[in-house]
Amino acid sequence: MNLLQTQDFKKEQKQKCSSSRFPIKATISQPSLSHAIAQLEKELGIPLFEKNGRNTTLTRFGEEFLSCAEHTLSTLDEGITTLHRNARGEGLIRIGMLRPLGIEYIPRLAAGFLKANPGQDIQFTFHTGVTQYLLDGLAARKYDLVFCSQPSEEHKFTAVPIQKQNLILITPQSHPLSAKDSVDLVETIPYPQIFFEKSAGIRNVIDQMFARTGASPKIAYETEEDQVIAGLVAQGFGIAVVPYMDILQKLNVNILQIRSPNYERAFFMVHNDCVFIPPVVQKFRQFVLDDGMMLTEEPA
Repeated sequence: MNLLQTQDFKKEQKQKCSSSRFPIKATISQPSLSHAIAQLEKELGIPLFEKNGRNTTLTRFGEEFLSCAEHTLSTLDEGITTLHRNARGEGLIRIGMLRPLGIEYIPRLAAGFLKANPGQDIQFTFHTGVTQYLLDGLAARKYDLVFCSQPSEEHKFTAVPIQKQNLILITPQSHPLSAKDSVDLVETIPYPQIFFEKSAGIRNVIDQMFARTGASPKIAYETEEDQVIAGLVAQGFGIAVVPYMDILQKLNVNILQIRSPNYERAFFMVHNDCVFIPPVVQKFRQFVLDDGMMLTEEPA
């Protein structure tokens, strides 16, 4: 049994079960339709229609099959409508992003895109996570675009830098370095430090920064959340290199600029070339590139 047979059955039901005083317009000849239904009944091994005097009605099994046929065709219509909407540059855009980008950058872009496309049926879903989690989701086709740290070459994704963020050092207020406004990273080597876990994209950036000093930091704790790191520093568990966050102004930490090595963290917009990119996602990707704003977060 195929979809055409299902459609023919529904047409036959409408024609046979409609009153002769109110005929419906047929899109297929009656003999052809009757033959198709006969073939369907033969394949199913059970009658779908029965004579009741001068009228033709559905059998009990025909009623059950009609319900299934209507549901199938309704689902097909919905699918066709969705595909047409996507072909028109509408539909769903699934975004994966690092948490800092969800505070202002991505919401601003999404709002701007909707404003630039009034009257179009466009929706977003937003998901946050660390870089490795986001890239795994992109590979698994959970996201259309992810905004994260630079992926490694092994992922074979296309990554475009779209934003930059300076890194800073935070210390407890009673720390020996707290009296300084800025430091060379090599000055932090004697002190216990709180690092991002290796699954976080920023970890590779910080590792490279310390590699340039020629010394190894004393890693006391590791965690994946930047706000957790800030909380631990505020309670005296160590010092840390982190991106600037507004929450730092509310914690008992000192913020120091890093003089050297001079390093900026870049954020990237990443997509998977191995899968089809819907037109609406292509439009949003180009919108991001055209936006052209390299946002640098600085302490207030």
